[in-house]
Amino acid sequence: MERLSRSRDADLARRELVQARGRGAQSNRSGRFEPHQRDSFDDGWGSVEPMPLFETVEHMERAKSIITSNDSPDIGFERSINAYRGCEHGCSYCFARPSHAFLGHSAGIDFERDIYVKTNAVEALKSEFAARNYRPKPIAMGTNTDPYQPAERKHKLTRGILEVMLETRHPVMITTKSALIARDLDILTELAGLGLVKVAMSVTSMDHKLSRKMEPRASSPARRLEAIRLLSEAGIPTAIFASPMIPAINDMELERILDAGKAQGAISAQMILLRLPGEVRDVFREWLLRHFPDRVRHVLSLVRDTRGGKDYDSRWGTRMTGEGPYATLLRQRFEKARDRYGLEAKLAGLRTDLFEAPKLESKQMSLF
Repeated sequence: MERLSRSRDADLARRELVQARGRGAQSNRSGRFEPHQRDSFDDGWGSVEPMPLFETVEHMERAKSIITSNDSPDIGFERSINAYRGCEHGCSYCFARPSHAFLGHSAGIDFERDIYVKTNAVEALKSEFAARNYRPKPIAMGTNTDPYQPAERKHKLTRGILEVMLETRHPVMITTKSALIARDLDILTELAGLGLVKVAMSVTSMDHKLSRKMEPRASSPARRLEAIRLLSEAGIPTAIFASPMIPAINDMELERILDAGKAQGAISAQMILLRLPGEVRDVFREWLLRHFPDRVRHVLSLVRDTRGGKDYDSRWGTRMTGEGPYATLLRQRFEKARDRYGLEAKLAGLRTDLFEAPKLESKQMSLF
């Protein structure tokens, strides 16, 4: 801690972290749009008490629209759906955390605790699909928050969305780190038979203890690998995502993760380097301080080496891969392992020619 206090990250040495079992974030610092900033500190009288165990709070909301469009040149989709805002999996590195600030929440524990449920997601999707000018393109799910996070067990919005995809013959791509996806094998199998679905399972570590620290409420590595097997056996094109790779934390497992994915039937692999946009920087640094205090300086030094000396570089084309010697070596390791295990660089494209717009019941009352 003494060395840390004299480093670029000296502010961490003065922070009081919370004790919140089952959460990834170690604090609940104010969101950027909140009128007042709050932070805990020890005044010398031992007045800092552990924060209570946070229970998840669900907020029901109705979405005006459910399909989001983007024109980013370095991601593989133009449209996405997120039926939930916030994510209970609690990954400290999640790049979606800053979005909670727009709701007046912290990117810390609030992001994992305050989950917004778009109760009309299925209805909104049907309405958008029924629009006269709608033209089908693959829709990605799991781009911001996990579509199979714990709230999905109760609300089943993801399943409802998949039912609409099957009904309308619309292509969909899913990224998750939850074994709950196996619940929907019946729908996914039918979609796969029509060339309308592909799945990516994110596995960040084969070490159960490390995985629990990194993603406290996500499925265990073993259950995710089992899900890959079930998906693959059902004929659903499945990739394994070794993402994110965190220097000196899980990067040494890269080859092992790809090997395990291949053994369970994955046919493609991808990798993304750790990203720390906005508030994610502080959430991740505090997580490091809690779980790996002896590695804080080393990990952050390697991260900054891949970002031109900064904590994050948002430039298209490099934000996913980083630059510099470490990033280059990691990319070379990944490509060699991918080739060694016979994994493709990407899954095949999906069909868009089968789409059938849904027929909505008219709300206009008959005059007779």
